[in-house]
Amino acid sequence: MKITEQAGERHVLAVQVDNEPGILAKITGLFTARGYNIDSLTVADITEDHAISRITIVTRGPPEVIDQIQAQLERLIPVHRVTDLTEEGPHVERELALVKVTGTGEKRVEALRLADIFRARPVDTTTESFIFEITGSPEKVDSFIALMRELGLVEVGRTGVVGMMRGAARA
Repeated sequence: MKITEQAGERHVLAVQVDNEPGILAKITGLFTARGYNIDSLTVADITEDHAISRITIVTRGPPEVIDQIQAQLERLIPVHRVTDLTEEGPHVERELALVKVTGTGEKRVEALRLADIFRARPVDTTTESFIFEITGSPEKVDSFIALMRELGLVEVGRTGVVGMMRGAARA
């Protein structure tokens, strides 16, 4: 099966599930079976007794396909709740990235200057390289990475998007 870039809107889905073996495979299989890609996927245990996990999925598709995916996710037995943060209203999205940049002289100075502007902090430094830690919206992380490409970008590691509804509402 070939997974292709689908036209449509970007959606952030928050899925609360029982923390059990195989649930992530079931959920990702739902997307794969329909030929839709997952742009970002994060999973975290969210209860003290480790019984419930929250899966945050970023995907793209027409509204009717997203609605279908959401309905099919809700039918899975270990799924407690599915919330489309994009449809629910104002929400906050954040991502963390580690960005390794090499360079000397002016390029090194410029990398430090840009990191300061983006509030990225160096977490490792040698005479030839930096590893910066940056958190923020996916767009902010993308912009920082694009600028670092011109200065000697070597490697990028990203956590994926996490999101929450603004205010007292719960996803």
